[in-house]
Amino acid sequence: MSVNKILIVDDEDIIVRLLSMSLRSDGYDVVTACNGKEALEVLEQEAPDIVVTDIKMPVMDGLELLKNIKSNDADKEVIIVTGHGDIDSTITALQYGASDFINKPVRDEALAIALDRAKTKIHIREQLEGYTKNLEQKVAEATEEIRRKSNFQQLLIHSSHDAIVAFDHNWKTVVCNPEAARIFNCTPADVLNKMTIDAFYLPEVADIFKAEAEKKKVSDEMPWKEMMLQVKDGHSFPVRYATSVLHEKGAFVGIVNFFQDLTEIKRLEQELVQSEKLAAVGQTVSGLAHYVKNILIGLKGGSYVVDVGMKKNNTEKLKTGWKTIKKNISRVSDLTQDLLTYSKERKPEFQPCSPTEIVDDVVALVADLAAAKDIGIRAENDPGIGEIVADPRTIHRALLNLVNNAMDACLEDEDASKAFSIRIATSVEAGKVLSLTVEDNGCGMDENTMSRLFDPMFSTKGGKGTGLGLLVTGKLVEEHNGEIITESKLGKGTSFTIKLPFEPVAAEDKRLTKEDE
Repeated sequence: MSVNKILIVDDEDIIVRLLSMSLRSDGYDVVTACNGKEALEVLEQEAPDIVVTDIKMPVMDGLELLKNIKSNDADKEVIIVTGHGDIDSTITALQYGASDFINKPVRDEALAIALDRAKTKIHIREQLEGYTKNLEQKVAEATEEIRRKSNFQQLLIHSSHDAIVAFDHNWKTVVCNPEAARIFNCTPADVLNKMTIDAFYLPEVADIFKAEAEKKKVSDEMPWKEMMLQVKDGHSFPVRYATSVLHEKGAFVGIVNFFQDLTEIKRLEQELVQSEKLAAVGQTVSGLAHYVKNILIGLKGGSYVVDVGMKKNNTEKLKTGWKTIKKNISRVSDLTQDLLTYSKERKPEFQPCSPTEIVDDVVALVADLAAAKDIGIRAENDPGIGEIVADPRTIHRALLNLVNNAMDACLEDEDASKAFSIRIATSVEAGKVLSLTVEDNGCGMDENTMSRLFDPMFSTKGGKGTGLGLLVTGKLVEEHNGEIITESKLGKGTSFTIKLPFEPVAAEDKRLTKEDE
């Protein structure tokens, strides 16, 4: 806004004309009045930017005019023209809100300075008004943005499928969304700003979250954990939960708990496990039926040869048929033993035993068969092992299964130029872990075969195997809290390493063992 129109008020006509001429020559638009009453009428009609008025005038003097102007428009700039020696009136005028004063006779320079000061005040006031309006607008926009974000956050919290519970620095409940109200069987009205964390949770649950808040190191991550959550009404259910601890300038200001009800997920997981078990049973039955069928075919073939031998009194036929029957009876026996071992839960029977003696016994059992197949077999026992407390049946059965598999791997290798061999090695790791390794240089396996080794009914022997051998071995080792490590390279051979925990034989156990002997 430019300051252009000025009202001159004075009862002396000559002064009015001289001031008007001077101001018009400076480019101002000038209006005039001869007393205060007339000036108020001109103010209403012309709305001048600045008023220059004499104090002493008839009808209504300058002070009265000033009071009227300020009562209607406190920001209107009024310059008082006073005579020499009228200091009291000047002070009164300044108290009433006059912006400046000049003395009579009015000089152009003094008037120009007073007008510049008045215009500066008007300009500053306009700037302040602009700044104020801009600030008010920004405050309004910021307030609206905060309100919008707050509403959005409240909507997110309210509609979240996770249960959300928050507590302030005094541990008062400040957030409890509908899912939390459902899980904890409460109403927000009874909880918010009324119930503390100790009243909301059971003591053991409240202690978990209080401990989180007391941690000095605050992590940006919010890891999810699982627990069985028990609530006040007595029932419990599985949940995933996470905690966010809130700090401001290093001071604790609150904590937020998130819960996901896993009841339905756990139910579906159990159904999936049950379905997988049923599928495994079906697969196992199918595989067993095929294997039993092969055994029956072998038995029928053997019995037929025996019948022919008996009819023709052919001893060789009788021997051949009986050999076939014995072989298939052995297969039935092995299958039955594997099924019994796999189907029953068995706890290891820990007792003092010698791994070296068990290895030597396994080698003795298969030595004749290995020699007949041109497979060398040797044991490399750690002489420092001695006696340990472990389950000898697990060690014996697992080693025997692995050695039989190793011989089959050698027989299935198409490279006839190899000198096939099997190595059984024992060692002790970390003082309390027995390591048993069965290594062959047979046909080896590819990655796909290795990934399926311990699947039910998976066999690389076609109709000659059930796939239960390694499955039983894995179960025995698992029951002993051990593990099996497999390494293989196609065409090069395979290595199975069993690692079993054990306890050293105590002096009392050694004494009892000697007495038994």
